[in-house]
Amino acid sequence: MKHDPKSPDTSVLPGGPRHVAIIMDGNGRWATQRGRPRLFGHHAGAKRVREVVEACPDFGVEYLTIFAFSTENWKRTQVEVAGLMSLFRRYITKETRSLSEFGVRVRFIGDRVRLDDKLIKMMNDLEQATAHNTRVHLTIALNYGGRDEVARATKRLARDVAEGRLDPDKVDEETLPRYLDTYVLPDPDLVIRTSGEARISNFLLWQSAYAEYEFIDTLWPDFRKDEFGRLCAAYGGRDRRFGAVKT
Repeated sequence: MKHDPKSPDTSVLPGGPRHVAIIMDGNGRWATQRGRPRLFGHHAGAKRVREVVEACPDFGVEYLTIFAFSTENWKRTQVEVAGLMSLFRRYITKETRSLSEFGVRVRFIGDRVRLDDKLIKMMNDLEQATAHNTRVHLTIALNYGGRDEVARATKRLARDVAEGRLDPDKVDEETLPRYLDTYVLPDPDLVIRTSGEARISNFLLWQSAYAEYEFIDTLWPDFRKDEFGRLCAAYGGRDRRFGAVKT
């Protein structure tokens, strides 16, 4: 994953999404169809992330947010959860150098309290190591849930009101986003969910209020650059009015 800063991107799609968020679903089913354990599918899915990240500049995508592990995923078997945590640590170790060379800035969102100290340190180190990069902004949602995020943001907002740092009469719909995990990111323009499920599963609830959605049948390990490009191109053809009527 290398980037030559002297080589301009020539295939950027006009009118394409600036920020794409992806619910990477179907890893377990992909593995089961092949008679393999579910973790085999998660490892295959992790490899797919690299291809999508590398494709972002070709389609004008500056921000990519991926749903890696939800607050509800703790309900899975202990073996699968432990395997996923091991996979996250391996991914960070393996990809730090290539992500930085490609110009990717990595951020993590979600509640880190339940994660182990070693993984938290690795996350912090990766964020710091890539903080200077600007080509692609990759945000990884880890132990993330939209309702949990809003609840945590509301607590911080309420604390500022109680301590006199925020006037409650001035709280409006522009206030809460400043307390969300994604406060430094633009809202997603396009949300993609793979695997044929047509639900958003508690992902970026506030931020996606006006996002376009694509629910596709492809299982995440089979998701390829050409399909990503097709979805980005289709976004450019949508009529986005944000509640208004064109005259």
